[in-house]
Amino acid sequence: MNHYFQVLTQRSIRIALVLLATQVPALSAEVAVLRNGFSLSFERKEQIGNVTRLYTKTGFVEVATSEIASFEQDDTPPAAAAPAPSQQTPQADQALATNRASSPASVPNRVDLDQVVRDASSRNRLDPDFVNSVIKAESNFQARAVSRKGAQGLMQLMPGTAAQLGVKDPFDPKANVEAGTAHLGALLDQYNNDAVKALAAYNAGAHRVDQYHGVPPYRETRAYVASIVRDFNAKKRAQMKNQTAAGRAKNSAKKPAPAQPQAATTKPQKPS
Repeated sequence: MNHYFQVLTQRSIRIALVLLATQVPALSAEVAVLRNGFSLSFERKEQIGNVTRLYTKTGFVEVATSEIASFEQDDTPPAAAAPAPSQQTPQADQALATNRASSPASVPNRVDLDQVVRDASSRNRLDPDFVNSVIKAESNFQARAVSRKGAQGLMQLMPGTAAQLGVKDPFDPKANVEAGTAHLGALLDQYNNDAVKALAAYNAGAHRVDQYHGVPPYRETRAYVASIVRDFNAKKRAQMKNQTAAGRAKNSAKKPAPAQPQAATTKPQKPS
């Protein structure tokens, strides 16, 4: 597997690739419990040097053996069907059970929002794709989203956080994204660019991350972090495929055409 989520271009962010599989339904008999609080379902395992290879339904994931706390039986119950009528992926905590009171007029033009995200991301040294993945998990790009806990806007700012960051109107896309991105950047600084901890703190609060010395053992928070990782990785995979295809097309265009046999310029002489 390629470490897609390790390439936030403006920051050197450390993250466990195994998060890609944390939201896969439990179909196997065992789980590997990791020291960072996550678990990974697998069918069989194989130790190769200092790495343990965990085989899943779709392939395998290699994890440093030292990062595995234990192996346990997988007794996770089947996930309940989401009651929401929309087609968005159910997420945890703030964005999942949000009461969205948005109207067409309140949703910013996506092209403008893209620019807002790019500008805010540049100022805070973040990858715009990373910020967009957070926005998708938080509000599904609904500018007037309001959660049951009172979080507001695109990046679901709590009123206290919004006030501390000087946001007068949390439903203003530019102000919301600017403040949310600054807050996310500050969390990354606080946790030495550990994106897993930063995302967990954004969702559950830094005090919970500090309390548990990592991602807190909340199903909602783990689902939230995993959904962002999965979405970000999907973007990077698509970009890499496009770049590979473009490179092949460019190389193909540079190849010289095969030489054609030249026609004889003189007629053969008849034998005397």
